[in-house]
Amino acid sequence: MFRIIGERINTSRKQVQTAVIERNTGYIRMDVQQQQDAGAGFIDVNAGAGIGHEMEDMKWLIETIQPIARVPLCLDSPDPAVLEMAYGMVDQPPMINSISLEKERFDVMIRFLKGKACRIIALCMDDSGMPVSSDDIVRRAEKLVFELEAIGMKKDDIYIDPLVQPISTDTCKGNMALGAVREIKTLFPQVHITGGLSNISYGLPQRKIINQTFITLMMGAGMDSAILDPLDERIMATIKTADMLLAHDDYCMAFLKGVRSGLITS
Repeated sequence: MFRIIGERINTSRKQVQTAVIERNTGYIRMDVQQQQDAGAGFIDVNAGAGIGHEMEDMKWLIETIQPIARVPLCLDSPDPAVLEMAYGMVDQPPMINSISLEKERFDVMIRFLKGKACRIIALCMDDSGMPVSSDDIVRRAEKLVFELEAIGMKKDDIYIDPLVQPISTDTCKGNMALGAVREIKTLFPQVHITGGLSNISYGLPQRKIINQTFITLMMGAGMDSAILDPLDERIMATIKTADMLLAHDDYCMAFLKGVRSGLITS
């Protein structure tokens, strides 16, 4: 089944930033509960917008969320010190967001990850910048898998992010991502594919229908996870329907449950 990483607990969102500043436990817990109830398999937690106090904000968020978390947390920070602190607070092996091939980040993250029980989001980014072709994405993914396996990580714990780019600047960007996902899943069937998909529609009107269509295509290519808002009922209905059509939903049970709940309508 497709795995949702709920993206809403991020201090770049005004409501979350206000709740963190005010230490509004009720708001944060309500949002997390809603994401879990909607089907999130992980809850992303990002306090990075709090410049100068990310550590204390992340600590408060973990303390607030942990008692009601039914699913693992996705610890999201560019600062290994913040990740180390948060890792020591969680009850379940978390997901870490993220590592890339950019040397400055790669070196510190490899040291952080070694020996830890966690899942990792691995971005296909290196010091030359964004990938420019499917082959470029695949080469970077291969290197990331090789390096992460070398420190003891299992393929099933690796989530490759192919870095979706806007088709408004180049109409080949959608096919570039789709081709890369197919090849990565052929090379590494146990590795997962994730990422934020909304970049595909950046700069275009009617973005929601573009995102819904693209996630269906990406699932067909082998994508099995995404970072998104699980409270977006249309995208969740699209995912459940595509999961069923791809034979990932035994006896169509999740689809039928979605219909009964009113999530999936014609």
